[in-house]
Amino acid sequence: MQLKSTLPCLLLISVCSLMAADWPSFGRDPQRTSWSPQETDINTGNAGAMALLWKTHLENQPRELNGLTAAVVVEWVVTDQGMKEIVVVGGASDNLFALDAGTGKLLWKKTFSVEGKSREEPFWLCPNALNATPLIRKEDLKASVYTIASDGKLHILNITNGEERVVPIQFVPPYSKNWSLNLADDVLYTNTSQDCNGARSGVYAMDLNTHKISFFQSSKGGAGIWGRAGVAVSEGGMVFAGTGDGMYDSAKGSFPDTVLQLSVKDLKLTDYFTPANHNYLTRKDLDMGSLSPTVFPWKGREVVAAGGKEGVIYLLDAKQVGGGDHKTPLYHSPLFANEGADFAGKGFWGALANAEDDKGARWLFAPASGAPASGVKFPLTNGDAPNGSIMAFRVEEKDGKPAVAPAWISRDMNLPEPPIVAGGLVFAISNGEFARQSKGDGALFSSAERIAKHTGNAVLYAFDAATGKQLFSSGDTMPSWTHFSGISIASSRVYVTTFDSNVYAFGLKQ
Repeated sequence: MQLKSTLPCLLLISVCSLMAADWPSFGRDPQRTSWSPQETDINTGNAGAMALLWKTHLENQPRELNGLTAAVVVEWVVTDQGMKEIVVVGGASDNLFALDAGTGKLLWKKTFSVEGKSREEPFWLCPNALNATPLIRKEDLKASVYTIASDGKLHILNITNGEERVVPIQFVPPYSKNWSLNLADDVLYTNTSQDCNGARSGVYAMDLNTHKISFFQSSKGGAGIWGRAGVAVSEGGMVFAGTGDGMYDSAKGSFPDTVLQLSVKDLKLTDYFTPANHNYLTRKDLDMGSLSPTVFPWKGREVVAAGGKEGVIYLLDAKQVGGGDHKTPLYHSPLFANEGADFAGKGFWGALANAEDDKGARWLFAPASGAPASGVKFPLTNGDAPNGSIMAFRVEEKDGKPAVAPAWISRDMNLPEPPIVAGGLVFAISNGEFARQSKGDGALFSSAERIAKHTGNAVLYAFDAATGKQLFSSGDTMPSWTHFSGISIASSRVYVTTFDSNVYAFGLKQ
């Protein structure tokens, strides 16, 4: 009798695992590839027919420049109303929302009661907000949502109804600025930056079986880790994070403008890569912390791709990122962007994406703010791109090591958010944000001033992944803009969130 009742569940689990093309975290997987090879319904042959499928406004108050996080999505959720596909987004004012992926209907909303107050007044660097993109975890037929409220507590909720599965756990310091959650082998990760509310910058890990928390501090001051995707985790069991500016002193444990390599369970430093010009990077405020690394397999080894505001790309060995002396990459590119060494709104920001094409070639896609450097030539161009673009590179062999070769550059974008890849397409958003930080006299723009000066509206594009040709544009469909968010694809729909707390789903109409 027990065998009969168990067998259908086992069969159902098998079917779900084969068919589901979830997007459970920022960048989809622990390696932060931002690639969904199973999503092929939207492709180069029909992308031009994409349209808005639904739009849902959520009751959420923006905090500073923060509105909604990027969406995460799960398919094959068993509910009392049958199988559902569910979209989850976080709201800056300590909200979490679950929506029906097919209709946009709100399934549930959770508003967290946070404890205490920040010692600091909110500002765009430290918004005192729910900032980290949530994460969905599937365990057989059970799915849970993990999110960090502004007071630093981790909430684990039942995705079907929003009920808390456990008592909230203090994961990171209250009112720290933490970033997109990642999960690998029952360990949950996030990272902190900007010293918000006095919190130290670094990487946090929680063993979900014991709730033991580990922390690696990236510097005694500064060196925040603020790439949009947070940390990346390799198949080989290493954690990678890029750090921001600060005073470099490896002997004292200060690693600014560095790619850290940490052990997965306890976050011990196993290696690190620091560019030879790290003092220049700090003087010019050209953080390597602005861009999350991505990891991919290549000719029998795992490779870490990293970069930052400077506008160069590094390829590193995932087993030993520093090459033994902590300063030797597998590959160091020429300058691709930010020729003027501008610290605001120029260079590479957000997160890289990588994918393999149908011929087995590996590609790397980078969101470049500002014009391309004058010395770089792309074989395929799609018009001038003075404000920003997606830059595409093929990973090729050079002297027995991986290198990147420019392949194409997209149309002009103002400004590009991190791209994602599916169905032979690269999807990306031009965010419409005003990215200048300084007024030029030493004073910084306030959030209200930056909001008032936003330079346009968010536009979703679909580009041919082989050529960069524009196949779809959402035009004026989304009148608002977005800041430090992202996009996702699942269940044959592309999901976009904007500052005014709207969620959009684009796809092919039936």
